[in-house]
Amino acid sequence: MITEIGNEAREDDLNLKVAFRLIPSRASFSKITAELYFDRQKLHRCAVRIPQGPLSADELELTAALDMRGISAGKHIIQAEMFELWSSGEKLTCASKEVTIDYVPVRRQDRYIKVPIVKKLAGADVEVVSEPERNVYREIEKDQKEELMSKRDEW
Repeated sequence: MITEIGNEAREDDLNLKVAFRLIPSRASFSKITAELYFDRQKLHRCAVRIPQGPLSADELELTAALDMRGISAGKHIIQAEMFELWSSGEKLTCASKEVTIDYVPVRRQDRYIKVPIVKKLAGADVEVVSEPERNVYREIEKDQKEELMSKRDEW
């Protein structure tokens, strides 16, 4: 039984985690085939072997990293299917789970910009003075001080 399909978007990758349960995996050797589908197209097929023994667990997970370069943002369907194959090629004890994910690519430059750049600053009843305007005010203030000093009487 497939219990969960989790996903996490990274820079150009989508990491998938397929959690599944086998009953009883401790009692017998399990050889299953796992298939991954993306938007109803088969991506990958692999054989998973789970040996028997006292240390094996009933709940396991399979992870995969998908290269998402060129894939558009939006809703996509991820499907996982697991089954046992008979020697004749017939599927036995098939389990399948499908999830719809909202993929948003993480761009590289998003990781580098830690502080945003202020493009425009405004407020009600407040006048914002830019750096060039501030320099003009400094020049006016400097000229006024010099004029005041020149009008002073020196003793």
